[in-house]
Amino acid sequence: SNKLVTMKTAIVASLVASAAAFAPAQVGRSSTSISESKADLESLAAGLNPTIKYYDPLNLAEQDFWGKGNEATIGWLRQSEIKHGRIAMFAFVGYIVQSNFVFPWPQTLAGAPHPSADLVPEAQWDAVPLGAKWQIFAVISMLELWDECGGGGAMPHYTKGRQPGKYPPFTLFRDNVHFVLDLYDPFGFNKNMSEETKERRLKAELNNGRLAQLAIFGFLCADKIPGSVPALNGIAIPYEGDPMIPFEGQFSYF
Repeated sequence: SNKLVTMKTAIVASLVASAAAFAPAQVGRSSTSISESKADLESLAAGLNPTIKYYDPLNLAEQDFWGKGNEATIGWLRQSEIKHGRIAMFAFVGYIVQSNFVFPWPQTLAGAPHPSADLVPEAQWDAVPLGAKWQIFAVISMLELWDECGGGGAMPHYTKGRQPGKYPPFTLFRDNVHFVLDLYDPFGFNKNMSEETKERRLKAELNNGRLAQLAIFGFLCADKIPGSVPALNGIAIPYEGDPMIPFEGQFSYF
């Protein structure tokens, strides 16, 4: 309905505006630099959210995962947060879009249409054929592998000096296998961007990613547990399945 579209659009606008408000206009030294320490995290946190500042109740930043050292652990934690934030932003925007629109062309070679926008997004995923789901996970796996190997050695691993969140280019693949555009700035529009602007945008991305993680789980909770998110009452559509089991109805490890 028009009311549903309007309310969801308003939520998106308010969330984006709120996240952007946390990004500082000016930044001093680069705190998203390579080889970070707890002190760097504290400095970064103060710029991300001057009210809460540094918050690590589990003391994860002081740990030594897999015996690789504290800096490697922090690199892994930073990479993990940025990656989860980016996926959450994709998921949140996708939730909003597919709640209202679906592709008009067939989803399969047999001519089956995409799941109706009348379904809650979780139910839309359940309706996707198993083969299509495996294709999606195959692409994700290849992107993960490319990230872990640093683009075939083009960059060091994110626990060994690479800037957290910096995805390697596809240069090696492009030169030897097939042409493909890089994920970030494929046309080089940002190559002359100032360091201050890069820093400000990186911090905005972190805040947007954190907010998106809360937002997408807010929708999932509201759909699964009616009334659990009062702000979404009247917007959420009840979902009978389990959003934590992506292949529910086909097979499950649980």
